[in-house]
This record gives sequence, C-alpha cells and structure tokens, in this order.
Amino acid sequence: MSVTLTAGFIALVDAAPLIIARELGFAEEEGLNLELRRAPSWSTLRDLLALGQIEAAHMLSPVPVAMALGLGGVKTRLDALSVLSMNGNVFGVSNALAAQLREQGHGFGFDNAQAAGQALIAAGKRLRVGVPFPFSMHAELLYYWLNSLGFAAPQSLDIRTVPPPLMANAIANDEIDAFCVGEPWGSITVENGTGELLLPMSAIWHFAPEKVLAVRHEWTQTDPDLSARLLRSIWRAGRWLGNPGSRTTAAEILSRSEYLSVAPEVIDRALTGQLVITARGEEREVPYFLDFHSGAATFPWKSQAGWIGAQIAGRMGLDRAQAVQTARDVFRPDLYRSYLSGTSAEMPGASDKIEGSLSVDTPVATRSGSLILPPDRFFDGRVFDPDPGA
Repeated sequence: MSVTLTAGFIALVDAAPLIIARELGFAEEEGLNLELRRAPSWSTLRDLLALGQIEAAHMLSPVPVAMALGLGGVKTRLDALSVLSMNGNVFGVSNALAAQLREQGHGFGFDNAQAAGQALIAAGKRLRVGVPFPFSMHAELLYYWLNSLGFAAPQSLDIRTVPPPLMANAIANDEIDAFCVGEPWGSITVENGTGELLLPMSAIWHFAPEKVLAVRHEWTQTDPDLSARLLRSIWRAGRWLGNPGSRTTAAEILSRSEYLSVAPEVIDRALTGQLVITARGEEREVPYFLDFHSGAATFPWKSQAGWIGAQIAGRMGLDRAQAVQTARDVFRPDLYRSYLSGTSAEMPGASDKIEGSLSVDTPVATRSGSLILPPDRFFDGRVFDPDPGA
C-alpha cells in the first residue's frame, strides 16, 4: 500500500525533480503517492511547510538557513536533505535600461559579470530590482556581485519582492527596471518583448546551490523511512533529468497547465542552456546553466550552506562565525549518504570543500572511486573557506 506525501513547489523549471518523480513513477517505485501543491509565492510555500500542511518543498536554498538564524519570523527548523538544482537564474533588464546600456557601449556578451555589473553601476540611477524573495540565491548573488565591484548593495538599490511568475508583468508594467529570476520567467520577458537578458547568474558563481529539498527537522526524526524513500525518488528523477535525451519529454511534462503552463520550447531553453536574450532572437549558449545531477550537483555540501550563512550575516549584522556554523547544520550530507547508500549515487569523501577554488573539471575521491566536480569559480576570483573561524 502506498503512502501519500504532499510536496510544494513554485512554477519554475527547477521544480522538475519533484514533478518528474511524480509523473514518471519514481515516487511510486518507492511506495509513495506524491501529491504536488503549487504555491503562489515563496513565503506561502515556506509557511505551508513550517505549519505541517505539506511534508516537503522545492525551496530556495537560503530559506532554511535564514530560518535557522531566526530571520523571517518563522522559527520551525528545516533540514535540506539534498540540493535539487544548481544555477538556473538570469538577470534581465527592461527595454529602456537595455537601450541605455547599449548606448554606454555594453555589448551584452552574456558571460562577463564584471563588465555587466560595471555597466549597471554606470547607468547612474537607483535601480528598482525585482527578486523573488529576500532570502534567496537571487538576492545573495546580486549583492555579492555588486558589492564586489564597489557598489553598496542592497543599500543603493530599490529591492522589490516579486513572485517568479509575476516578474514579466512587473517589467511590462514599469514597476521594476531589472530582475533576477529563475527560468522560464526571464525568457517569458523576452518572449513578451518587454525586456532583455543581461547575464546568467552562473557567471557570478559558476556552480551555486539554487534550490533544496526541504523538510521539517522533526519529520526526518519521526519518519526517517519516508524521508529516505522521498529522497531516493527525487534523486532518481534528477538522474533522469541529467540525461540529454530526456529534455524533450521533460519540457513537455513541465509545460502542462498544472505545472508551469508555458510553451515547451521556452522551457527547453533552460534545460539545454541555449538562451534567447533579446526579442530580436539573439542567442547565447551557457554551459552548466541548470544542472540536476552531474558533478554531485545534488550533494548538500556544508561549505555551500556556510557561504550562504556568511552572506546573510554580513548584511544582517550577525556574528559571522556563529552564522556559518548554524547554516552548516541545516544542510544534511549525513542523511543524504544514509538515504542513498543503496543507490549508485557518487558520495564525495568529504562534506566540505573550498568554494570557488575549481576553474576546470576536477576529479575528487569518493568511496567507490572518483567523481568529477565542475568549475565553481566566483567571478572575482575569491574563495570561501568552510572553516567557521576563517
């Protein structure tokens, strides 16, 4: 007899592991009837999970960290059982701002974070920037990017919280000048002819943990078997998504009205990394634009959680070392290893790494041999030492 579990998601391409786990039977193979509930905003999804109305969620990776740090007004402890996806966000601008940047000489090369950031700063206006949630990789990477270039962020920006599916409308209605959002909503802005894409956020951090599989900490303690079955089904869905031959089918499934309700060809851009950046049809190819499996993409590195904690601490005035340690406790490589021990999942030998240190594909030791980790450089060449006291 199957057990019914409910998981929440936001209408984004990177919700694919949950959707595919349900639609292609990976959850059913684990004896789960996985019901999916689409939420209208990240705050709603967070509250549904915290209040126990759903068992799991496709969640912004900084949200469980922020909650553990006592931010946002919700105190429920969450565990990140795995990373669901790496990268997948774009930074876009209105047509008016795009025209101004072109007049300044910016070429929209789509791969140079320093040049794109300097062009934005040179625009000389207090930009209204839409982000999906205050505690998100969108916000953390945006602030890291501009601060690294000497621009005070978020202090010198007008940050506005806009749910992802409403971002294109916000640009069209002149409510914001720029946005950072997950696909397909940046591409929808291009499709509508109301904006252009300036940069993939992977140009700021090449391999950033975008979403996690979040559950309540108490649930992992009281129902470890169900937690394990859920994670195994999601991991197998991510492995399937990592196969290039799966992309057409994935795009068609995600396009359904109950999920993204967006044309498959637009969804396919995120899955392939072949993005259309202007209404004139200019295209850019972005390696590792969105990854669900390769290079231990789903492994919940404590060092990645530590980076998030350090960024939040810096702008919220918290003790850095304490915030890093608190954040590290949120990501659960111990449970990941335990729950996936019977699968072919490659397990890194360590739970930490120096973030930003890899500029090329790099083999690392695993229990069964070796694993190739992809580049994870920050655009400014800095690295993050996972030592909480560093």
